[in-house]
Amino acid sequence: MNDLKMLSPFLKRGSEFLNVKYPILCGAMTWVSEPQLVAAVCNSGCFGCLAGGNAPVDILHKQILETRSLTQNSFAVNLITIAPAYHDQLAMLKDMKVPYIVFAGSFPKEKEVLAAKETGAKVMCFASTVSIAERMIKFGADAIILEGSEAGGHIGHVSSIVLMQQVLFRFAEQIPMFVAGGIATGKMVAHALLMGASGVQLGTRFVMTEECRAHENFKMAFRRANARDAVATPQFDSKLPVVSVRSLRNKGMDEFGKLQLRLLKELEAGTVTRQFAQEEVERFWVGALRRAVVDGDIDNGSLMAGQSVGLVNEVKPIREVVAELLNDAEAELVSVKSKLS
Repeated sequence: MNDLKMLSPFLKRGSEFLNVKYPILCGAMTWVSEPQLVAAVCNSGCFGCLAGGNAPVDILHKQILETRSLTQNSFAVNLITIAPAYHDQLAMLKDMKVPYIVFAGSFPKEKEVLAAKETGAKVMCFASTVSIAERMIKFGADAIILEGSEAGGHIGHVSSIVLMQQVLFRFAEQIPMFVAGGIATGKMVAHALLMGASGVQLGTRFVMTEECRAHENFKMAFRRANARDAVATPQFDSKLPVVSVRSLRNKGMDEFGKLQLRLLKELEAGTVTRQFAQEEVERFWVGALRRAVVDGDIDNGSLMAGQSVGLVNEVKPIREVVAELLNDAEAELVSVKSKLS
């Protein structure tokens, strides 16, 4: 790592909040952000997020213990609020005393944020609009992850660049805010910090690391993809509200469209409830994601990726990714200073 004299002051707030050297988060990706990857990120000086996903409580419990055995550094447990096991996972964390809990997927209720804080954890919540950011701050979130629609996986509908202007500029002094969605370079990291972010979150970039245990086919699909290949799923009808998912277009995404249409017909006929239909949607994504990440079925599985997939085409060790991000961010700040003077 080169001297980070220019960058260090910009890292201070996020580093202190996360209790890490570098406030660079590896986003929680179901089937991807498992203990080995999380620990490797943490041991690099950054911040890893263990994906709760749809894991049964006993499995998530074991993964937390495994992560603790692999790193002494801070990490978060990420809970998906629309997962069937969500409430049981949250209850289990009461006795685990994890230092950070991140709510994702949709948005937690106020009592759920309070329950997480009562475990002693610092709570981080995603926000994809101004109103959601305001609500999460009101509920007591300790930090916000401001995620633009460029991100992979479950997403909102507003781009990072607009959210920065609407939310980051308004609330950055009030609460630590970490920017996510479309970030893959140190140059972009520097400008997010200049705009007031306390740090950044990357997901797609960390898939393309040696320590990521995703199937080689999964990584190969990322390597070949362009930014425009990472598309968001549509919602066909408000009767079946689904959280948009961004992934690489393939047969699996076409199958999801067919699933929605079938469920809408069943809802119309009254043969299923809306809750059942929404759970069916989540089950589809969990199964499809496993087929791609674990089994390597990149035709029928889900290739969740952000649009930053167009910026990554090489698999590297995490230490090289982190060094590149930091060194390029430092160089950009030096360049900005020279332009200003």
